[in-house]
Amino acid sequence: MITKTAESNTTKKMYETQNDIDKDRREALNALLNLRLADAVDLQMQLKQAHWNVKGPNFIALHELFDKVTEAVGVYADTLAERIVQLGGIAEGTVRVSAKRSKLSEYPLAIADGSAHVHAVAGALSRFGAEVRESIPESTELKDFDTADIFTEVSRGIDKWLWFVEAHAQAGR
Repeated sequence: MITKTAESNTTKKMYETQNDIDKDRREALNALLNLRLADAVDLQMQLKQAHWNVKGPNFIALHELFDKVTEAVGVYADTLAERIVQLGGIAEGTVRVSAKRSKLSEYPLAIADGSAHVHAVAGALSRFGAEVRESIPESTELKDFDTADIFTEVSRGIDKWLWFVEAHAQAGR
């Protein structure tokens, strides 16, 4: 279940809706979804950091890959935000809010080497995937299988992108 800290971080205003999920569950779901939205926004910006600053012999491949992953994460963020609003909540997706709430580690700003970015991006994708996976049983416990399905879809997608990124580090093993 959502911790009290997570709940208190989320705006309590809820809009009226005819959605049949009761208000208490919708509030808890919105708190959970807003936490994952914060992670997604942070992940997007970490990926852009890698995209902008990668250097080395695999520059173009990694530059393009990081951009594709950023685009996919943007779609996931949009899906999470839209679910929040569907449930009558407020999607709290600003960079400042995301910076305060994200569970992701700080991205190393001083790296340039392609392999360093591959490891940093893989770590960020892995952590985001873990947070999303933990949200599946939480939303199921709240009896919102649609939100659980969204988290499952995001988890599957993140695992795919993690595979694509990690493949750049696995060839020499």
